[in-house]
Amino acid sequence: MSDHPLENPLDNAGINTLAIRAGIHRTAEGEHAEPIFATSSYVFNSAEEAAARFSGDEPGNVYSRYTNPTVNTFQERIAAMEGGEAAVATASGMAAILSTCMALLKAGDHVVCSRSVFGTTTVLFGKYLQKFGVKVSTVSLTDLAEWQGAITPATKLLFCETPSNPLCHVADIAGLAAIAKANDCLLAVDNCFCTPALQKPLALGADIIIHSATKYLDGQGRCLGGAVVGNKEHMAEVLGFIRTCGPTMSPFNAWVFSKGLETLGLRMKAHSANAQEIAEYLNSHPQVEATHYAGLPEHPGHALAAKQQSAFGGVLSFEVKGDKAACWRFINATRLMSLTANLGDAKTTIVHPATTTHGRLSAEDKATAGIKENLIRIAVGLEDVEDLITDLQRGFAAL
Repeated sequence: MSDHPLENPLDNAGINTLAIRAGIHRTAEGEHAEPIFATSSYVFNSAEEAAARFSGDEPGNVYSRYTNPTVNTFQERIAAMEGGEAAVATASGMAAILSTCMALLKAGDHVVCSRSVFGTTTVLFGKYLQKFGVKVSTVSLTDLAEWQGAITPATKLLFCETPSNPLCHVADIAGLAAIAKANDCLLAVDNCFCTPALQKPLALGADIIIHSATKYLDGQGRCLGGAVVGNKEHMAEVLGFIRTCGPTMSPFNAWVFSKGLETLGLRMKAHSANAQEIAEYLNSHPQVEATHYAGLPEHPGHALAAKQQSAFGGVLSFEVKGDKAACWRFINATRLMSLTANLGDAKTTIVHPATTTHGRLSAEDKATAGIKENLIRIAVGLEDVEDLITDLQRGFAAL
């Protein structure tokens, strides 16, 4: 027995231990696996207790739109893994970004966002937020001088994803955090590609972490969900938006994500190892013009990624020698990889970004973001890498 019976065994625990043990609050039934609380509402012991719960004077469950034990387990677990004080679960990754912005910004505020973000993120910032009076400027992900130069007295938020989708550009998180702090702004980092298993943006100075839990946190392409991680004050604001507007994660999805987190560390190492082999194969292929993967020594973000990540992740992209038609022939010739825009799955996926994930962008925005017509993105899964290379050879044969 421990000499300190009240000691929390998760204090200073490693990330794999947190992924398996954090957020567990066993019920009187003594269950070992986390339960699913499939309930919309909760019964109170008295009118006084109900009033205290609704007012926030007393902690506890009120309504599953914003309080649910299964969702709480996922929130506590991802917060612990990211090193944050609290987390808020959302209905999707895009709901996580929207909820953060709606909770922490107002008309007249200004956002600086990287050009190298998911296509739908670009639309959210470039169209919908601006309809409500939030101004947005876009800058190069990797040029700190551009970030600094874009800041105005109204700037409240810097937003980036790193590595970026789909070109794997790498942001200097510590450098951006210093700019944010010097200008009294918040730095939000989309950590979808790396997850806390490979990268800890809060430890590098970021204020807020965004996740599409749909991707690697699940790991098998089963559910939609998102998460926001940060300090208690900011997360209380985000939860207030969830309570009022309702982009809520379901208990079942939260349970799936909690179980997915248990194997996140193992999976991210395997994704990264497979992607490294695939990237090296593509980089030496005569029918490839360029390979975008930070694990390659010649990638411009290689040294920075090696410094702030523990591995390089499972997503890469490459440019074939040809045009859109050549890309489509390549993709259509593969037989093992799944043609789908999702990523973070155990199954390898392949997609043509210019006509799918970034298809809603204008030609000018695509060019600015480096989304070429001959670009293919692969999210490398957990299959035997030799079989994946054989499938790529089918694609090259079609060229």
